[in-house]
Amino acid sequence: MKDNLKTTNSLLLILAIPVVFYVLKLLSFIFIPLVLAIFIALLFMPMVRWFERKKAPKVVSLVLVLLIITATIFASVKLVQLSGAEIAAGKAELFQKLDKKVGENIVPMAKSLGIDTETESSAVKSMLLDNTVTGFLYENFGATFMMVRKTITLILMTVFFLVLLLAGSLNFKDILQQTIFKGSTRTIKTLITIERSIARFIKVKFLVSLGTGIGFSVVCLIFDISFPLFWGLFAFTINFVQMVGSVISTVLASLFAMIELQAPGSVVGAIVLFTGVQVIFGSILEPVLMGKSFSINVVTVLVMLMFWGFLWGVPGLILAIPVTVLIKTIFEQFESTKVVARIMA
Repeated sequence: MKDNLKTTNSLLLILAIPVVFYVLKLLSFIFIPLVLAIFIALLFMPMVRWFERKKAPKVVSLVLVLLIITATIFASVKLVQLSGAEIAAGKAELFQKLDKKVGENIVPMAKSLGIDTETESSAVKSMLLDNTVTGFLYENFGATFMMVRKTITLILMTVFFLVLLLAGSLNFKDILQQTIFKGSTRTIKTLITIERSIARFIKVKFLVSLGTGIGFSVVCLIFDISFPLFWGLFAFTINFVQMVGSVISTVLASLFAMIELQAPGSVVGAIVLFTGVQVIFGSILEPVLMGKSFSINVVTVLVMLMFWGFLWGVPGLILAIPVTVLIKTIFEQFESTKVVARIMA
């Protein structure tokens, strides 16, 4: 009887897993901001508990957290504005260099694709105003607008869930206790472990991304590449997209160096240094710092990146490692799943 019950439960679990993943994908507009809010809330929980021990009203800690988040968003917007002003100031010189490079390397390829490159005063303008290119841009305008709208919605819903979590209306500890754990002591112990792991991950990722951004800006200053602030900010931001982000920033910065720099030696030097920055921070420091905290092997990271990237797109790539840390920490609490946690390590 017990064997039949165990087999039935196993079959039900196998059938339930695809349903759960389907629901996660179908309701991603709810689950993505909720998971983001949970991780941000875990980061601020030590400060919230400190205010609780001091008998301060909960609204004080909530307002302080919202002020910190608002100040962070404000500083980010200011950096983007400064970067935009930097680009606007040097766009004329950049356009001349770009037009020259396009004329040398891209025009023959564009002509073979049927794009007219001689209708305007420059090859770049001619290509951008060609009917084929403008038609493509017009067709994808709707997708761009939809992406912007989804991003704004994601931010607003994340803030909404964050307020609920910090105010206690949505209690992560109670969720764990009611769904996974039965004892309150075990729940609190696991929650503290998760909290410390996520906080460590965010701190390490922030510092590594900051170092990468500063490194890119320094390389731009060394070789007199335009827009060092923009490239530093871009490398810092996109580095939060695990593994993929570092490749994108290095490739784009290297292509820009090839457009702007004339001397082949300078081009090679810039590409080597951009790659070196990513290797030092992304391939050496980050794995060392992350490995000491989480001990997650490369195969697990790659599988989780592919899985969550497929399920939730770019937000999934950003959340893949924190979610993996969360899952591994929970698996370590049960004898039946400890072997899975060891495989992930």
